[in-house]
Amino acid sequence: MFLAVASTSVPAASTQQAVGYPSLFLLVLIGALVPIVPTGALVSSAAVVAFHQTAPFSLLLVFVVAALAAFLGDIALYWLGRRGMRSKNGSRWLETIRDRAPEDRLAQAQEKLGDHGIAVLTLSRLVPAGRIPVMLACLLARMPLRDFARGDAPACLAWAVTYQLIGILGGSLFPEPWQGVLAAVVLTLAISAAPSVWRRMRRTAAP
Repeated sequence: MFLAVASTSVPAASTQQAVGYPSLFLLVLIGALVPIVPTGALVSSAAVVAFHQTAPFSLLLVFVVAALAAFLGDIALYWLGRRGMRSKNGSRWLETIRDRAPEDRLAQAQEKLGDHGIAVLTLSRLVPAGRIPVMLACLLARMPLRDFARGDAPACLAWAVTYQLIGILGGSLFPEPWQGVLAAVVLTLAISAAPSVWRRMRRTAAP
């Protein structure tokens, strides 16, 4: 959505507010529930568009919308996971979380959770592919939803700030919004793909 907007011209503030922010909220919320949507790239792209706007508080609104959507999505997914843990047959949401958490990453997350408690949640969203293993570790530890929310709130704020800064950097380096969006998307996707590429290289190099 933001790619299409930025590739033509910077939209008017009223259009951005009527379409852009609700779309960003919905996409980030869905991305938190279905961990295959590149939400970081969405936030960075939105930040590029907001950077090139003259409307006041555009960047602040991107930050608030992204952080709130990420937090609500995380809470909903954790609640669904807890429901699956209590269910005799589990749930598709719990199965999705398990499938997205490799055994080695889960073991690391459980160890860090035992050492640092909910503080590990703050970093879980900043580490590529770190959110789901930590969430599953919290589920297996039977962490109450209230405690999870307390640790997840600063994690979502830090996540939104980080990817917004990537977008601001892309917007400041290029004169056209679409160029900044492209740079931000490439960078965020490269960051997201780095852990899986590193694990694949380690497996290939292992005797």
